[in-house]
Amino acid sequence: MFAIVSIAGQQFKVEKGQEVFVHRLDAGEGDNLSFDQVHLIDNDGSVNIGKPNINAAKVSATVLGHMKGDKVIVFKKKRRKGYKKKNGHRQSFTKIKIDAITG
Repeated sequence: MFAIVSIAGQQFKVEKGQEVFVHRLDAGEGDNLSFDQVHLIDNDGSVNIGKPNINAAKVSATVLGHMKGDKVIVFKKKRRKGYKKKNGHRQSFTKIKIDAITG
């Protein structure tokens, strides 16, 4: 059984017991979350598709922790002008574990 759900503005294909990295959520470590924007549920071949969401469906998850991703280097240069600029960025993520899919 899997579901396609919108979490923090992105769509994820999730299964029960799966651990997913999503954009930083405003929740503490160990908190239980529920997501109600479920777009599709596949229960062993019987597919339920929402328009755009399935009304009675929910995905519940537990927050495992907060962390940062790998550093991304942003380097800008204009040739023959002496212009160089180097920036770095690390995206904040939240690791969640899918507990149940209902619907």
